[in-house]
Amino acid sequence: MSRKLLAFLTALLVLLALATFVYYRRTLAAVPVDPYALVPADAVFVLSTRDHPALVRHLQETELWDNLTAVRYFQQAAGHLALADSLTGGNARRRNGLLTLLGRKLVLTSVHVTGPGEYGVLYQVPLAKVGEYRQVRGLLETLGRDARYRLATRDYEDQEFTVLTERRSETTLTVFNYRNHLLVSATPALVEAAARRLAHVGAPTVLAAIGSTDLLPLRGVDATLLVNYRRLPQFLDVLFRPDAHGQFDQLAGLVSRGLLGLKLAGSRAQLQGFSNPETAQGALQQRLRGQPVQPLGLADLLSTRTALLLHLAACPARTWPGPARPRPDSLARGAALDSLRATFGGEMAVGYLAAPAAGSRPARLAFVRCPAPARTARWLARLRRLDGTSPAFTRVGPYQVHPVGFPEAAVLGPLLDPAPPYAVEARPGACVLVGNYLVLADALVLNGYLADVVAGRTWAQTPSQVAFLQETLPRARLSIFVDTRNSWNALLGALTEERRAGLLRNEALFKRFPQVALQLVPAHNEAAPGARYFTQLLLRHPDPGPAQARAGAAANGRVLAFRRPLVGAPTLLPAAGTRVPAAVVQDSANVLHFVSADNTVRWSDTLAGPAVGVGPLAGSGLLVGAGFRLHLFANDGQEVLPFPLNLPDSVRLAALVAGPGNGPNEAARLLAVTTGNTLLLLDARGRLFPGWQPKRLEFPLAGRPALLSVSGRDVVLVPLQNGYVYAFNGQGTLFPGFPLSMGARLAGEVLAQAGSTLGRTRFMLVNQHGELVTFTLSGDILSRRRVATWSRTARFRLVPDQRGRSFVVAREDGNRLDVYLPGRVAPLLTQRFVTSGSKPVQFFDFGGSRQVVALTEPGPGQVFVYGNTGRLLGGAALPSTGTGIGLTHDATTDTYQLVRAVGRELRRTELRINQVVVQK
Repeated sequence: MSRKLLAFLTALLVLLALATFVYYRRTLAAVPVDPYALVPADAVFVLSTRDHPALVRHLQETELWDNLTAVRYFQQAAGHLALADSLTGGNARRRNGLLTLLGRKLVLTSVHVTGPGEYGVLYQVPLAKVGEYRQVRGLLETLGRDARYRLATRDYEDQEFTVLTERRSETTLTVFNYRNHLLVSATPALVEAAARRLAHVGAPTVLAAIGSTDLLPLRGVDATLLVNYRRLPQFLDVLFRPDAHGQFDQLAGLVSRGLLGLKLAGSRAQLQGFSNPETAQGALQQRLRGQPVQPLGLADLLSTRTALLLHLAACPARTWPGPARPRPDSLARGAALDSLRATFGGEMAVGYLAAPAAGSRPARLAFVRCPAPARTARWLARLRRLDGTSPAFTRVGPYQVHPVGFPEAAVLGPLLDPAPPYAVEARPGACVLVGNYLVLADALVLNGYLADVVAGRTWAQTPSQVAFLQETLPRARLSIFVDTRNSWNALLGALTEERRAGLLRNEALFKRFPQVALQLVPAHNEAAPGARYFTQLLLRHPDPGPAQARAGAAANGRVLAFRRPLVGAPTLLPAAGTRVPAAVVQDSANVLHFVSADNTVRWSDTLAGPAVGVGPLAGSGLLVGAGFRLHLFANDGQEVLPFPLNLPDSVRLAALVAGPGNGPNEAARLLAVTTGNTLLLLDARGRLFPGWQPKRLEFPLAGRPALLSVSGRDVVLVPLQNGYVYAFNGQGTLFPGFPLSMGARLAGEVLAQAGSTLGRTRFMLVNQHGELVTFTLSGDILSRRRVATWSRTARFRLVPDQRGRSFVVAREDGNRLDVYLPGRVAPLLTQRFVTSGSKPVQFFDFGGSRQVVALTEPGPGQVFVYGNTGRLLGGAALPSTGTGIGLTHDATTDTYQLVRAVGRELRRTELRINQVVVQK
């Protein structure tokens, strides 16, 4: 009997389990998870993304990808992922695992204020497959097994959280898996708040005030941003000092919540959508309801030094009515102020000028439109008489600056009551009528501002600013314009101490879009049910000019497309404050372009011919030779005097070599090689040396000459193709022992090692018998040894590295090319080509084992890049139509920056030699 009972109970339990499973599948699991229902209600921003491959591609096009990945938060996350990948033996296919995991899923990122001066971020990622859950779980368990991390679980309101802790910093990452919907945050309170919402199924979500409108499916929309304007003042308290954002707190009273769609394209990021009007009593929206929108009429009046402009379509007298006054007081000061306010129109603005130094006080200007300026001037004069103010004024150009005895807020309302950042001590106020606008500020600020207006340094006279205004909305109730470059110093002072260091680290990201505009336009009929504000936030980078940024084929690549094909090889220059180098390239129309580290063309200049000898000149600028001129360009692309230096019109430059002067006060030496096989020696001040006007050689040069200074004497060493080497001094006469025979014909460069004396100065080159010859300036041959096997058809070249300190030897025989390292018998690499003709060889030596050899094949337009072990990087040739590539190395990250020309495109690729992911 007991056995039958046991069997019955077992069957009953199985049936109950089966019924529970069916119930779960048919009821709970059948209802999809609403990710917005899990977002805590106090979210300030909620970012929704879906097509993540397209989002990354557009971030690259707008140059934001490199700036975002340089942020410390993203670098730390990437470090954790890279560590987990290395612990699990990750391969190239899994390195893009995060992007593959996100795919085209709806991912939410919400930002919350979690305490005084603190904010947190909550991520939501749906898991569509069991394999994805295992991938995430395996990642956490792998990190948990590492000694640097600790993995644990804890229960919270019948839910299980997984907690990953970094032992060194004790920072935690809390993970909550709710029905294969992953919630991740470094702030445990946010995950707990999301779990608590599970007990309130019918509670309104963060989208309740927005309704069913969804902007994410619209064409071209990369993401949507939900904004809770009521929480903005609280969020601004986290970033800024409490007295620095009082005006923004008032302006946030126009709207309550909004939904914006993000579009990334080229040099701009645009967010467009709608915002709900604020319904709270006493908010700014209640005061402005019904007032017409206004265009920005201040373009002719705004200085190019403007850092921030708050433009409001509001009539001060209507928006903030003054107190009622008794009739007998009609001529008193208060009534005069009311009469002055009655002359104002429906447009006012507050502007801040660029602060002169970090942390200094930004100057403030108040603008208000005056439809009848003469009437406004009469009431200003009456107020001066009532206040006993002197009628004297100062003149700046055609404008008269008068003192005033009332504060700005007395006539323009409480928008000017909050103390501005770095509120200045009380100074005598002043005003000036400029056209149809009254401008109020202190006298010193007005004088400097009017000097800009008189000189034409205004927005209306600046092409980039005019183009920016043409892309903004023509009319709005509220417009906030920000110049991120002009506002940098003031922002450093307005931020809290904790956030200032973060801003300094991410300066490039903040300044990526110098022009920013936020605009709110009310509905035509504000009284209609459901009327909303049209909202636009525009972030714009000025027109890059002759080139347009494009996305690379990989996340580590950037592309800049020019209008014409690029020629020659890119020259890389170090850029301050970044590991990414600047580049100098030339197109087929002989236009030289300077491409900054952020992949924008800073300046361009048309030259008289192909550029030669491109490189820095002793910190003075960029040295370039073209046609019959020598140029020295400053950072802004302007010539540094006394450049350009003009050579005889009959010569054409074939090469240009720069060398040091013979002392600290001596100008750098310049050696010009012409196509007519002549040499000219001059210095950077334009002084020609006697005996070099010009010096004609009997045979063509084998390679570029060497120019150096030894014991206070100028030395010019010239290898010729006939096998002889000539060494000249500054007067153009030969050194004793020269010309010196190398025993066979010559081709390729010469490696110079300057010494303290002529006898200690050594040179090395390779002759066409395959011999490496070392000799001194005394005319003595120190050594001669064979590098490789000689044949009648073989051609040998010595290839110095980018700094001229080490070298390799290239042996070219038919369609085979061998590269030898010094001291090795076997070649480092051997490459066979389909095409015939000479193949440019480049050698890069960054110290230790960080050596790279690049072989360019001009016919098919490709380059083979080899490491120091002779392994072909990437496993295949890369497209390259130039005569060479540019390569730099950053020791802090052990990464390389590869720059090459492909047709009209300048392609940059960041790679690691041991972990190569190369963009084709």
